[in-house]
Amino acid sequence: MPSAPAPRERHLTRDEFERLLDAAETPHLRLYLLLAISTAGRNAALLELTWDRIDFERGLVFLGERNMLRPQKGRATVPMTNGLRAALANAHAHRRTDRVIEWAGEPVASVRTALTKATKRAALSGVTPHVFRHSAAVWMAEAGHRMGEIAAFLGHSDDQITQRVYARFSPSHLRNAASALEVGGPRRAR
Repeated sequence: MPSAPAPRERHLTRDEFERLLDAAETPHLRLYLLLAISTAGRNAALLELTWDRIDFERGLVFLGERNMLRPQKGRATVPMTNGLRAALANAHAHRRTDRVIEWAGEPVASVRTALTKATKRAALSGVTPHVFRHSAAVWMAEAGHRMGEIAAFLGHSDDQITQRVYARFSPSHLRNAASALEVGGPRRAR
């Protein structure tokens, strides 16, 4: 059997994401991008998201079905950011279907075409819908959030995979271990 391929490492910097957002010419792609980065949701969860799972009163987005006994894989309930709340409120006011991501009065089945065009306009490469989930997790790790917190945001049932994939992006990762190896500092008098 051939060995498993190396995991994809692509994530967007904040600047790259802003360029992509600026290059998004259609409202459905812009809303998709904001949802993707602000919720770290999986592509299918975002495209299947319905307005009954947006709780403006409590500021929550239910990526999975509300009140499910067993949540679907990677479908957490996450708080809205201020920017996402504003974008969702605007989209809600102009909605024509029960789906959050819609275009011309129809639910959107795929953002690939619009995303590919925006990616080219932004002079980026290697951008797929999953890159946004990965980017969100990297940004949280870079900001120093605990792995358990990131795992909960991603909908992981266990933070071991989160630790394995994202810990290296955390500024505090292994800092305590490194302090045990400190040498070469000022010498103490004997």
